[in-house]
Amino acid sequence: MPHIQLTPAQRKVHRADAHHLDPVVMVGNDGLTANVKKEIDGALNAHGLIKVRVFSDDRVAREAMFQTLADELSAAPIQHIGKLLVLWRPQPDVAKEKALDEDRMAGPRDFKVLKYSKRAGQRPEVKTLRVLGNQRLTAGGNVKRAKPKPQVSVKKRSQT
Repeated sequence: MPHIQLTPAQRKVHRADAHHLDPVVMVGNDGLTANVKKEIDGALNAHGLIKVRVFSDDRVAREAMFQTLADELSAAPIQHIGKLLVLWRPQPDVAKEKALDEDRMAGPRDFKVLKYSKRAGQRPEVKTLRVLGNQRLTAGGNVKRAKPKPQVSVKKRSQT
């Protein structure tokens, strides 16, 4: 597959994003083996933007590796500086994983509540309250259970 073509502005943004990254994959003396390509492919799927360190002193060989990786893994070559190669590929959609969690309700939430004293000179007391999914926090700082839906009789349901 051919590598992804990016505009210079897009490449500049990815270079800036990759600045703080550490190399994820190291290419040793054996060069680009099938296992190394598999690891780089997995890292691109997981992270999207990765750095690869090549332990070779031959600059021409590193440039060839850079282009080979970009072509075979359908990634965009972002930067080759020294022994570091930066590659980018858009991450695959994770909508399948999120679809499983749509049924879940909200989990517990923590709120900080200020309770003011009736005496004028004292500081307000800060309390951290945990509100569960079936509870709500009132204006006075109390935790109450959520109101259940009122039951409707069969007769009223049939009338509507």
